[in-house]
Amino acid sequence: MDNTTKDRRFKWIIIFLVALLFSLTIFSFGAGRYFISVGEIFDSLFKKLSGAAIDDKTVEAVLFHVRLPRIAFAILVGAALSIAGACYQGLFKNPLVSSDVIGASSGAAFGAALAILLGLSTTGISLSAFFWSIVAVIIVYLVGNTLKINPILGLVLSGIMIGAVFSSGLSFLKLVADPMDQLPQITYWLMGSLSGTKTEDIIPVAIIMFIAIFMLWASRWHLNLLTFSDEEAKTMGLNVKMLRLMVILCATLLTAASIAVSGVIGWISLAIPHFARLIIGSDYRKLLPLSLLLGSNFLLIVDNISRLTFSSEIPLGIITSLIGAPFFLFLLHREGRRG
Repeated sequence: MDNTTKDRRFKWIIIFLVALLFSLTIFSFGAGRYFISVGEIFDSLFKKLSGAAIDDKTVEAVLFHVRLPRIAFAILVGAALSIAGACYQGLFKNPLVSSDVIGASSGAAFGAALAILLGLSTTGISLSAFFWSIVAVIIVYLVGNTLKINPILGLVLSGIMIGAVFSSGLSFLKLVADPMDQLPQITYWLMGSLSGTKTEDIIPVAIIMFIAIFMLWASRWHLNLLTFSDEEAKTMGLNVKMLRLMVILCATLLTAASIAVSGVIGWISLAIPHFARLIIGSDYRKLLPLSLLLGSNFLLIVDNISRLTFSSEIPLGIITSLIGAPFFLFLLHREGRRG
């Protein structure tokens, strides 16, 4: 397949995924226990944008205070986790790596459990999860740089070590938590959910994600060079250490912001980038936008399954694990056949 055909194929895939995301968004606005027709959705959106009053206050409340933040966060979190996973996989030169590899998820889980134990509000829980996720990755990076071994291996080993420390801290917090109130809250948070998200939280989270994604997108040419050895990349004029630090920083911000608003949602950062790579290859000029759209569509579908299947919501982490685990087995089987 020549480059022109590949570019045309990539363009049509992007158009299809954008159209699918738009369709899923409209469906998500309307579907639920309180059904809202497509006409009511567009009429309410037009009036909201034009500043006119919406006649049905129930429709307004459901659309803009319940479903809008949930849909927006599903799109943002799916995109962020997928891009973070794609960048981590390039950084570690391993398509079976996810954003958990350097302790971001373990740190966030510890931070959220600590905030719940201290009785903080929902905002406090999110901020604590975000803060401790960043702290965990900083510690991993500093420890990894002190090891006199290959820098990538150093990050992996320090990530395993620091992740284990935070996991032990989480276990201790669960042990001392109130089993009637705090422990169920911690357990539910760890399974991931977008219920209870607030409209006012969209802008700060979106700003963090957009900045991180823009920086990664601006470095897409350099990200391709990370697949080479450090010596080869240096001969091409690349500051490998600075690029590696930037990728870790941006991917960690994406992961931390996602976990802070949704809890721990596994498998997306592993499965989606690898699936995108199977479709389009490893060129980050195409891999990043494809991962973004695939992740957004996937988590929006999963969230709809979560809230529409049963009367009580299924945590997102359960659904993504049910889908991701068989896919991971497929990846292992595929890699084994290659070997």
